[in-house]
Amino acid sequence: MNIGTALVRLARSTATAAALTLLTAATTTATHADPATDDPAPESTVFVDAASLPSDELRSFDQLIPYATYARSHGPKSASSRTAADRAPGDERDLRLECAEQAAKAKTATGWIKSRFESCQKRPFDLVLRDVRGTTTLGRLQFDQWVLGFAYDGSRRVDYVASIENIWVNPIPTEDAKKWRLGQHFRHSINASNSDADPKVTAPQTEARDELLGGWDSQPQWTLTYTSPDKGALFKDGNQQRVSSTVAMDLSASSPNAAPYTDGGGVYNSSIRYDYAGPVAGKHKGTVFTEARVELVMSQKDPAVNESALHIYDALNRPERTFPSWVGKSVPGVKEPLHRLVDKEKQKKNRKRSIAECGKVWGDYSGTDLQCDEYPFASTKEGSTKGDNRFSVRLIDGDDNETGGRKLDEMYTLNRILDGDAFYMKITN
Repeated sequence: MNIGTALVRLARSTATAAALTLLTAATTTATHADPATDDPAPESTVFVDAASLPSDELRSFDQLIPYATYARSHGPKSASSRTAADRAPGDERDLRLECAEQAAKAKTATGWIKSRFESCQKRPFDLVLRDVRGTTTLGRLQFDQWVLGFAYDGSRRVDYVASIENIWVNPIPTEDAKKWRLGQHFRHSINASNSDADPKVTAPQTEARDELLGGWDSQPQWTLTYTSPDKGALFKDGNQQRVSSTVAMDLSASSPNAAPYTDGGGVYNSSIRYDYAGPVAGKHKGTVFTEARVELVMSQKDPAVNESALHIYDALNRPERTFPSWVGKSVPGVKEPLHRLVDKEKQKKNRKRSIAECGKVWGDYSGTDLQCDEYPFASTKEGSTKGDNRFSVRLIDGDDNETGGRKLDEMYTLNRILDGDAFYMKITN
């Protein structure tokens, strides 16, 4: 082999690797070497989404079998397949069970976001191997993709437990499913405009895993950890070291002579934020899934806060019963979020404005056990001084009012709600 030929083959090999990790590039072309000739073979096949084909074309491929069963009947005995759930620790098993119950949300690109600290994706795939002319079906491949996400209150870290499992196949006799490959290719980015100065994220040493089906079947699960370094407690100087980041994943599917699977780009997306905000967030530093819907839940049946809950319920659902009163009044908190306000002076101005409104409606209530309850809360940007009069005040029992305030503060710290972060209200009967 001369030097020129070696360089050509090296270039072809590099192009193949790039095709697997840059799935969304329209001009990407992969080559696969023919072991008999050591020369690139033409790309004669391609995986496509089964949903893109008429049902009558798939009828003869409806009878799929587990990959382990197929492998045992087409070569040396293989180890029994085990799903990631078989050996998952308790917190992962619990999240998987809940995720399966949220099937509709779990199969989306963002998955089901249980909380600011837990998220999951369970996404089924149904692929068909076709010739590139789209005239012949050579096999069918089904599997589940899982991604469990864990952020941490107290650590600038996020873990993703990814897996491909429950693999079923049905190839034609001349096609060998043991040579089919699947890949999960993670990548991350930083949104500098939503971050504080000098944002950084440290990625795991390996962000991609591309293996034969047998490799996934015997070892379905792998873990990736992303962290953000910090410079110590700078929050007193106004630097919360917030880093807004996105972790995304592309899926690849191939056979020895297959062109790249082009529908695998961005099949998973996760938005996260690292911070070192100090005591305002509870634990001084942590990481959250920013797309989680955070709700402050209060019950009208809870004797400790039933008056607060009723006031908020009326403000949200029967604003005509609340003060100040005006035609067409509406109050945010359900469809429109509230946003935390940390500035103490602005909070005082909200309280002063609200107390003045209570005095206008009910007169002097000093010397009683009543307090002026305000909604939206003084610690939100939607408080009474916003200027749109979309707020409500009511005299309620003082203990009830103070307990409601403590519940609000707990919600802030338990969810790492920072200044400007959104949350919603949920009032139960």
